[in-house]
Amino acid sequence: MRIRDTGDLWWKNAVIYCLDVETFMDWDDDGIGDFGGLVQRIDHLADLGVTCLWLMPFYPTADLDDGYDIKDFLGVDPRLGDVSDFVELIRTARDRGIRVIADLVVNHTSDQHPWFKAARRSKDSPYRDFYVWRADEPPPTHDEVMFPDEEQGIWTYDEQAGEWYRHRFYRHQPDLNTANPQVRDAIAKSIGYWMQLGLSGFRVDAVPYFVSGTADDHADGLDDPHDLLRELRGFLGRRRGDAILMGEVNVPYEEQRRYFGVETRTGDEDDVQGPVGQELTLQLDFNAMQYLFLSLARQDVAPLVDTLRARPAIPRDTQWATFLRSHDELTLDRLTDEERQEIFAAFGPEPHMQIFDRGLRRRLPPMLDGDPRRLRNAYSLLFALPGTPVLFYGEEIGMGENLDVPGRLSVRTPMQWTAERNAGFSRAQPRRLVAPPPDGGYAPEHVNVADQRRDPDSMYTFMQMLIRRYRECPELGWGEVEILEQPEPSVLAMRSTWQDASMVTLHNIGPEATTVTLELDDIPADTRLVDLLQNGEQVIGKDGKVEVTLDSYGYRWLRISRPESRRLL
Repeated sequence: MRIRDTGDLWWKNAVIYCLDVETFMDWDDDGIGDFGGLVQRIDHLADLGVTCLWLMPFYPTADLDDGYDIKDFLGVDPRLGDVSDFVELIRTARDRGIRVIADLVVNHTSDQHPWFKAARRSKDSPYRDFYVWRADEPPPTHDEVMFPDEEQGIWTYDEQAGEWYRHRFYRHQPDLNTANPQVRDAIAKSIGYWMQLGLSGFRVDAVPYFVSGTADDHADGLDDPHDLLRELRGFLGRRRGDAILMGEVNVPYEEQRRYFGVETRTGDEDDVQGPVGQELTLQLDFNAMQYLFLSLARQDVAPLVDTLRARPAIPRDTQWATFLRSHDELTLDRLTDEERQEIFAAFGPEPHMQIFDRGLRRRLPPMLDGDPRRLRNAYSLLFALPGTPVLFYGEEIGMGENLDVPGRLSVRTPMQWTAERNAGFSRAQPRRLVAPPPDGGYAPEHVNVADQRRDPDSMYTFMQMLIRRYRECPELGWGEVEILEQPEPSVLAMRSTWQDASMVTLHNIGPEATTVTLELDDIPADTRLVDLLQNGEQVIGKDGKVEVTLDSYGYRWLRISRPESRRLL
């Protein structure tokens, strides 16, 4: 494959940036962000180096779950603008080389959606089977709810309908029966509509929780969630060949592999040669994220190394999406109770920092005590991991959370543009803001875009450089990764190789400086290792070894520069 061919699978080394329109930039001064404000700030994303913008839900909503309780899959929340404003965003982003994807929420609707209103009126309604009902009182289901602090079970009795409806999430979000062919047709219609307006794909919310009705209702096999994903991927591909589905699939690796739609050709479970993925294009890697935080808490890379080695083989046209923080709580549900408590003790010891007994409602900078060395080390590690990095808005400047804002919304405060009132997000009265910015050391007067853009030593400048270097290194997104054994438990050494390009990344997640000895026997003596993140280079000795010093929380990206290489360094 030639370097120019990497654009065909653009997601393999993209930089994805997630934001909520209502908290990014307010242009009509009502205290709520809007598409007009996002368009005005698109050059910030282009300057940062973002190549793909992921929009959280912007559809009409009852707004009881920050937009995930949708009333109309084909509309725009009037507080944010209208369809023409959305089209202007797509056009402006495309002009800057930025693709746009959006949340696809097909697990449930709002109970204010016209479908549910019609469904609850009569058992004979054509929309009745759009949802999942039962006539008898269900057994206790508290252990199945997603939000145990707020719901007691996944079934709620509806007086008007005279039956119980299912909701894996909140009671105001009745589950769609995605085994119903009419529901699938409606989902496809929504996908086709937004694709026609310019989207490059979707992030599919809560994939493992698609509701499939009952076996008696769907004996034809439509109750298979993988069948639905194959349908959606096929429809997406017919409409636009380079569009993607990125899935939220928080399950163990052995289950997660299936959601790529791997179809082996020889019966061998490890035979995934060729572009054979038929379902999700990317999957957010919750396993690596959780064990990365366990490694940070212990200052020992072993949990992360073990997890990376446990990653299953996947088709060449698919990819893992790596991240540190997201719009949700920092979930730790894949860990044991003891491991979870280690992370709580290290990064969120106070009860009000924790949520649902399984996660943290904090952003990364306060978790790392605002230490710029630890913060830069963590993001350097994120971009060095095999996969496509995903950023949440505000990470590029080191924003903190506001724990006075309830629940998961503590990390969804307004983007901090300037040190002025309301963080430069809005000119509305502060009481009208969608949420208040944090105070203290992470207040806008201390953390904002305007100041950091002018500071060559700022977090923003570092992230800008990191993204540029990542984009210049296709071996990070495309290459084969080898974990290099090291005696120091705080050091992770990885070698990424793609075609004639190869580099070694080193990360010391501990507070003590150390020296790393690399053994690169296949590389000729006197070959240079050029540091891409700071000035300097190393030379491989005649024994194939080279020593590299890592400071406290130090990190190095070393490009192997062979004499015949013509790559710019």
